[in-house]
Amino acid sequence: MRPDSIDTRYAWVFPLSLLVLIILNGCAGSGGGERDSSGRDTVQIQRDPSGSSTFPVPPEIQDNVDFWRHVYGIWGRGEVAIHDDEHLGVIYEVSRIPGPIQAGYSASQKAWLDSRTGYHASRLKMLEERVRTGQTLTPSDKELLAKYEKDGGVAALYGASDRLRAQRGLRERFKRSVEISGRYEPAFRQIMQSHGLPEDLAYIPHVESSYQTNAKSSAGACGVWQFMPATGRSFMTVNDRVDERYDPILAADGAARYLSQAHRRLGSWPLAITSYNHGQGGMAKAKSQHGNDIGRIVEHYDGKAFGFASRNYYAEFIAAREVARNAKRYFPEGVNYEAPWEYDRLVLNDSMPAEHVARHYGASASRLADLNLHWRGAVRDGRANLPAGSTVWLPQGSMKRVASQPPPVSAPVMLALEPKAAPRQKQYQPAVAMAKTTPSQAKPTPTTRMASKEKKPAPEPRIAAIKANPKPEARTANKVRYHVVKPQETLYRVALLNGLSVAELRRLNKMSSNDNNIRAGQKLKVGI
Repeated sequence: MRPDSIDTRYAWVFPLSLLVLIILNGCAGSGGGERDSSGRDTVQIQRDPSGSSTFPVPPEIQDNVDFWRHVYGIWGRGEVAIHDDEHLGVIYEVSRIPGPIQAGYSASQKAWLDSRTGYHASRLKMLEERVRTGQTLTPSDKELLAKYEKDGGVAALYGASDRLRAQRGLRERFKRSVEISGRYEPAFRQIMQSHGLPEDLAYIPHVESSYQTNAKSSAGACGVWQFMPATGRSFMTVNDRVDERYDPILAADGAARYLSQAHRRLGSWPLAITSYNHGQGGMAKAKSQHGNDIGRIVEHYDGKAFGFASRNYYAEFIAAREVARNAKRYFPEGVNYEAPWEYDRLVLNDSMPAEHVARHYGASASRLADLNLHWRGAVRDGRANLPAGSTVWLPQGSMKRVASQPPPVSAPVMLALEPKAAPRQKQYQPAVAMAKTTPSQAKPTPTTRMASKEKKPAPEPRIAAIKANPKPEARTANKVRYHVVKPQETLYRVALLNGLSVAELRRLNKMSSNDNNIRAGQKLKVGI
């Protein structure tokens, strides 16, 4: 993660003579209460946050976790830490940024920051020379050298002047991320659970995007889950009409598929999570050299492109998990969680304009566009149809009021979109509705209401999006319905395709409450 920047100007440079140099002996050296650079009280820091067998925190990355916990939960956007970019326990200074605090650095603020990093670079070069030549060290020299003796040994001092880095605090941004997470995290947790994955993987968007739904990186990664185009096409629909990377819930299913695949290949969650940033191939190479130990990999792996972001990705995840799980402790002023996502989910049986869908359910096209973030411009302005098999989010209760799929349209998209006279109406199957759940509860359930029809969708290949069952068996009062599992299908997907909750699907097939194992070709009972 790169430091935030500030765009505003200010007309003066904070006199260097007034700066108080804050030398910290690591981010979290004590277990008691701490005070930040502005002197305000902060939360009590623990040395081993969120450690578990699933998400271990080996000693080699403990300082990294402490550092990012400070960035997310303690240091505000008006503070900057100057630190060693390899040994994050070595922090030279945490200071207030002079002047107006906004999104980027002004010219004067950049000059101020350059002067501070220049000061520390000079000091480190002099210390390195004195140590190399055996000169007498001053008390301040000894204090600084002690930091390296504790974190990496004296040898880590060499080259430290070239490893200076500045990191802005992100406390305000992270707090807002936690508030937005109330909208989506319950659904994310249910999706992870349905794939048999640890639910806490739902914390990854805090690291990736701070839950900004329109986030787009300079490299082209998009959405809350920050999928690159090529990876996105492997796990969901990405084209010029529908880009599911922008839909948080559809992209969460793609992320679950990716993480499941990565864990199968790499064998541990720290490596699988790091691969979300560095790629599975890169982490497989790291594993071949250092095994499954994320601490050894972070400390010793020198692979191509395994830079600051990749080295710190897992530590950032652990820190984000710690702060988000303990939001009341880190943000005692209060966190206003957004209401959970509770909308009806329709899966189109036919290709049609978005306006046609909106009219059928008595909603405005603009309202549907606001709910369906994955619709691209051509669909939004009526120049292209929604493909068959597309997910459409509708205001809650829409499918209860109108118990049918939108009828097919035969007119071109730019012509009149009125349906044919007296079309045959198709019945939909309502699936599970999201429970009203607070973000702190363990196992919330997302809203998923879906329709199905006796017609095969368009042949466009899809992985993460849910399609209607192309040829459901005839429904009779006494006939058992079955679903033959296809390659890559999960229990969650089969349940959605057949209008069931995962719990109902397990019950019908006499599966245990935590059994997610199904295989291609397996015949599952989906109705009686």
